Amino acid sequence: MALYDGKHVQGMHVVHDGPRDAPPLVLIHGSGSSGSSWGPVMPALASRCHTVRIDLPGHGQSPPAPSYDVTEQAARLAAALDELGLRPVTVAGHSSGGYVATALAEQRPDLVGSLTLISSGPSPDALLPQPVLLRALVDPPLGPLLWRVRSDAMLRRGVTAVCNRPVDVPNDLVADVRGISYRTFRTVLRQNGAYIAERSLPARLAALDVPVLVIFGAADPRWDPSSAHHYDTVPRARVSQLPDVGHFPMLEAPQATGELLLRFAATGGR
Repeated sequence: MALYDGKHVQGMHVVHDGPRDAPPLVLIHGSGSSGSSWGPVMPALASRCHTVRIDLPGHGQSPPAPSYDVTEQAARLAAALDELGLRPVTVAGHSSGGYVATALAEQRPDLVGSLTLISSGPSPDALLPQPVLLRALVDPPLGPLLWRVRSDAMLRRGVTAVCNRPVDVPNDLVADVRGISYRTFRTVLRQNGAYIAERSLPARLAALDVPVLVIFGAADPRWDPSSAHHYDTVPRARVSQLPDVGHFPMLEAPQATGELLLRFAATGGR
């Protein structure tokens, strides 16, 4: 059960679950998603961790922001963690949430004890041709029109389009995705691409002294699954690939994903 809902810290909606005296685990969603995307793994995580789910600006129940630059989002997150008095924390980021998590570790190594990246593409050249529905939702001239007439069924198909296993998309995630504007989504995607184009994630992580767990679906349709091994160059990283899992391990394999997260958090990455 959440400790409290609806609290905004530094302009971001924050939900706490689990015992407050347990090790803190900060969960960052990807673009076009929200903190609700972690729902299926929450029962396991909250039983042993003080979990902190963040809705990034313009997503879920957080209001839009003037900028969606990855480093600026990380700075907002750092300010939120300072206000909450949490440090050091284990930070887990799904997809582009892994970029915000990495930028946080770059800016504030004092806040981050360890990092988990789930389905976080390492560099632009690892991006695969995207599913037809996602291309249609993003690219003009069709994208803005489809964005205005999106049905719940279409939003669910947008999530399942990047999954390899059948999943039940949480109702609260559908509601949160509905609230994201087309402009926000397009801007966030552009800023995410700029962040890894400037310097790849493995190169950024190799410059940090932080333990890293990389979780990748072996059937990810968004990022080349073999690109997970680009992280092998990071001195303190370990890579775990989940068989038959696509881009959303939290929805497709919540038990396996939760176990990996808990084991890593319990050891502090050692």
